[in-house]
Amino acid sequence: MSTYRKIHGRSIQAVTTDPTESVAEGQIWYNTSSDTFKSVLVSAAWASSVPLPSTASNGGGAGIQTAALFFGGRTGGTQLNTTSEYNGSGYSAGGALGTARNQMGTGGTQTAAVTSGGNVEGPSTTPADTEEYNGTSWSEQNNLSTARFALGGAGTQTALVVAGGRTGPGAWTDVTEEYDGSSWTNGGALNQSKTLAGAMTGSLTAAVAFGGDGNPPTAAVNDVTFYDGTSWTETGNLPTANRNAGSAGPQSSAIMFGGMAPSETANSFLFDGTTFSTTGSMGSATYIMAPAARASDNSTALSMGGYGGSAYVSRTEEFTSSANVITAAAFSSMGAMGTSRYGHSAAGDKDAAVVVSGRPTGPSPTTNVEEYNGSSWSEVTNVPSGKFYSGNGFGTQTASIFAGGFGSPPEGVQTTVESYDGTNWSDLPSLNTGKFSACPAGTQTAGLLAGGSPANNTSEEWNGSSWTEGNNLTESFDDVTGAGIQTAAIAMGGSSPGTFAETDTELYDGTNWTNGPFMSTGRRRASAAGTQTDALVLAGLVPGPAATTAVEGFDGTAFSTRPSLGTSRYYGYGFSATSGNAYIAGGLTSPGAPNDTSAAEEFTAATETVTASTLTTS
Repeated sequence: MSTYRKIHGRSIQAVTTDPTESVAEGQIWYNTSSDTFKSVLVSAAWASSVPLPSTASNGGGAGIQTAALFFGGRTGGTQLNTTSEYNGSGYSAGGALGTARNQMGTGGTQTAAVTSGGNVEGPSTTPADTEEYNGTSWSEQNNLSTARFALGGAGTQTALVVAGGRTGPGAWTDVTEEYDGSSWTNGGALNQSKTLAGAMTGSLTAAVAFGGDGNPPTAAVNDVTFYDGTSWTETGNLPTANRNAGSAGPQSSAIMFGGMAPSETANSFLFDGTTFSTTGSMGSATYIMAPAARASDNSTALSMGGYGGSAYVSRTEEFTSSANVITAAAFSSMGAMGTSRYGHSAAGDKDAAVVVSGRPTGPSPTTNVEEYNGSSWSEVTNVPSGKFYSGNGFGTQTASIFAGGFGSPPEGVQTTVESYDGTNWSDLPSLNTGKFSACPAGTQTAGLLAGGSPANNTSEEWNGSSWTEGNNLTESFDDVTGAGIQTAAIAMGGSSPGTFAETDTELYDGTNWTNGPFMSTGRRRASAAGTQTDALVLAGLVPGPAATTAVEGFDGTAFSTRPSLGTSRYYGYGFSATSGNAYIAGGLTSPGAPNDTSAAEEFTAATETVTASTLTTS
C-alpha cells in the first residue's frame, strides 16, 4: 500500500534562518524571512592550513588529509631527514629517516608508511634504501633492485608499487617494482621512461600515473596509464601535459593538482577512471609537493610543501568537496591597544578581554587598564599599583584575579593580589610566595598559580578567599606559562638552569603535578589559552634569542603546530578559558632596544558552515 510520503514526497521544513549545522546535499527548506526556497549544493575548494615547520620540496608523503606524514625532502641544497605528522590541525615531530634524501617513492599511512629510493645531493648519490615507519620510528628494509629517484609510488606498506624515475644524470627509466613488506620483485615496464614523483596514486593492483617528465627532449607528457598488478596500459590523455604534479585517491576516483603545465600551475582535475573534470584551483601554484595519497575518493586531498614562485614553500593546502564551506583557523588583528606595553597581566577572552598594568617604554610600570569589547579597546579604571613581568592573570573580564608581579625598584617581586569586577579593584590576601611570569589557571573563585620567577616550583591554590600551598611542580621554572582550571591545568615552557627555553610541560590534577609531553619548540615568556586537553601556547622567546610568531596546540595527547601570529613577540599576554577564543596583546617584538608593541591578535578556530543556495526557475 502506498504511503502519503511515497505519493507526495518528503515535507519541506519552514525556517526563519538558514541552518548552520552540517546538512545533506540536496536538502531543501523554505526560509520564511526571505520568502525563498533554499538548498545545499556541493562546492569543491582548496583551503590553506597550518604550514610545515620549515620550507621543503621533493618530500615524501603518506596517509590521508587528517592523518598524514611529510618526511625527507630538501630546502636549498640541504637534505632533510625530519618527519612531520599532520593531524588535520597542525604538525608534530616524528622519528627521523635513517637516510636524509628527497624525491622518493612512497606509500602507506601515517602509522605504516614506506619510502624507497631517492636522491642525496652534494655530491649527488642515488640510494636504493627502503625504510618503513611504524608511527614512531623508521627502520631499514631490503633495498630496491634499481636505485633511482623521482619515482612514483602507490599502495601500502605491505603492497606497494613504484615506477619510473631517474637512475642518475641524464638517465631515465621505465622500471616497475613491487614490494610485499619484505622483498622487491619486478613488475611490468612503464609505457615510457619518465619520472612520476607525486603524480601516481591508487593501489598495487589498481594504480594510475598522470603525465610525468619524459626523457628530454620529450619533457612533460600527457598520457594517463593504469597498472593492474602485472602491466601498464595507456588509457587516455591529460587535459594538458603535466609534470611534477600531486595526486590522491584510488584509480577510479582520483584528483591531480598543481605541477608544471608547462609552467607552474594551481589547476586541479577530478578523474573518474575515464574522464577529467575541472575542480577548484589550489590557492597557489605549486609543484614537487608531497601529497597524502591514501584518500578513499577524490573528495579530499592534501598538499604539503613544494616549490612555487621561485622559492621553496612550507604551505599546506587541503582540498574538500563538501556541502559546507570550510574556513581555516587563523590569527587576525583585533586592533591596537591605546597604551603599548609588555609584561602585563590579562584575563577574559577575545570578545571581552582586559589587560592590566605592564611596562611601556621606560623604567616604571603603568597603572593603565584597558578592556576590549569585541571591536575596540578602551581605557577603564586604573589598577591601584603598577606591576610588570607578570602574566599572572586569570578569570573573566568582569571577574578576574591579578597576582604577584614585579614592582618599581626597589619594590621587587610582589606577593600582592588584586581582583577586578569589571569596574572596581579590591585587595585580596597575598600569595605565600612572591612570583612573576608564572603559570596561571582557573577562575576568580578557584584559581591556581605555579612556578615562575625567581625560579621556583611552588604551587598555590585560590579558593575565593585565601591562598593555600599545594604540591610542588616536579621542577623549578622561570618564565613559565599555563592554561586550564584549578583541578586540570597545564604548565608549559619556561627556563631552567642550563636551558634557555624549555620544551617541558607539566600536568596538574588538583593534587599532583606530573610530567607531560614535550612541545616542539622550546620557549619562555609565552602566553597560553584553553584547557588541559585543548590548549594553545603562543609566541614567546626562543633560543637565539629571538621573539617568535610560532603557536602550538595540545590536544590532550601531543603538541602540534597551529597558525602563526602576525607579529613576533614575548612578554605579550592574553588569556581565555577556551582555545577558540584565545587572544594575545602587547609584548616585546625583539630583544634589545625599546620595542614594545600595542598590537593585539585574536584566534579564530576552523569553521564548517552550510552553503545555502536560493532556488530559482532559471
